[in-house]
Amino acid sequence: MRVVVDWDVCESNAICVGLVPSVFELDDNEYLSVEEEPDESLRPDLEKAVRSCPKQAIKLVD
Repeated sequence: MRVVVDWDVCESNAICVGLVPSVFELDDNEYLSVEEEPDESLRPDLEKAVRSCPKQAIKLVD
């Protein structure tokens, strides 16, 4: 599984950070950074982050 972010759409509003902080985090400039190949055990939390993104900028690719 890979986490893909559409950087043209992402607003770095950090909802995903709150849901899965082991995968998503904001850097010192408040830009989102992503662990692109997280452990499969995080899938349920990542699916919630995908659904919760207000810009629908996140997707999971198998």
